Amino acid sequence: MAETIAWHDLLGLICSDFLADSPFAVEAEKDLSLRKQLLDLVIVRISDAPFTGRLPDGLDDLLRHNLLTFKSFQETLDAWSLKELLAHYVNYRKQVSPSMKDLLPESEFRLYALTARFPRELAAVVPLLPVQPGVYNCTWGTDVVRVIVLHQLPLAEHNAILLLFSALPEQVRYAAEHYERRSPETSTLLDLLVNRYREEGVTMAMTMEEFRRYYLNHFIKDLTPEERLAGLPHEDILRLFTKEELKNYLKRLENGSQPSAEPADEGGR
Repeated sequence: MAETIAWHDLLGLICSDFLADSPFAVEAEKDLSLRKQLLDLVIVRISDAPFTGRLPDGLDDLLRHNLLTFKSFQETLDAWSLKELLAHYVNYRKQVSPSMKDLLPESEFRLYALTARFPRELAAVVPLLPVQPGVYNCTWGTDVVRVIVLHQLPLAEHNAILLLFSALPEQVRYAAEHYERRSPETSTLLDLLVNRYREEGVTMAMTMEEFRRYYLNHFIKDLTPEERLAGLPHEDILRLFTKEELKNYLKRLENGSQPSAEPADEGGR
């Protein structure tokens, strides 16, 4: 029995025959994975446990698979951006599905476009339907993309994570003051964010030293002793205590008594 040829293969062969000796070339089974394509962000629900916090405006209805594209204040969210997002979605859905013939239902996917500035170019091409302040729905073909404009989001604690990236000094400052610390690395990440704004020419209302001082004053109580002292040379730590305090501290250790968190203030400073 002759091997059955797939329809798309037949189309390629016939097109090649038709366009023979012409200025056109036909490439069948074109490998589109040669150039790496990166999706900005994917948020995947990995369990059915309830989310106990409050998600930012526009992201409060996350599904199982949530694909995000992000345009900073120096970038433009335009029609091409949405085409790229949809192309990523098609590829992603194929990859996470059991097979090409058993694709996960589209109801498990949601598409988001985060942009610092209002996308005027996009709005001139396709309507942006307001959902709430700073949040719009954009219908593109049979798909709906949730567009979140960071500049327009209300100053609210649950929006702090997004406002950090708005590039508006007053919004960034509010976000830095209200973003809830979740790990020891939070302060470092916020430092990197403010420094990146400086590199991009955005002047923050709060200097780096002011920000660091504010952050420490408000969140140092949440740090463990190890986290507070991380990175400090032993000499700098010991210099905080008098010789008498250190002697008393070592004497208690030698006697087997449990030392307190700090040497006793017996000798005065």
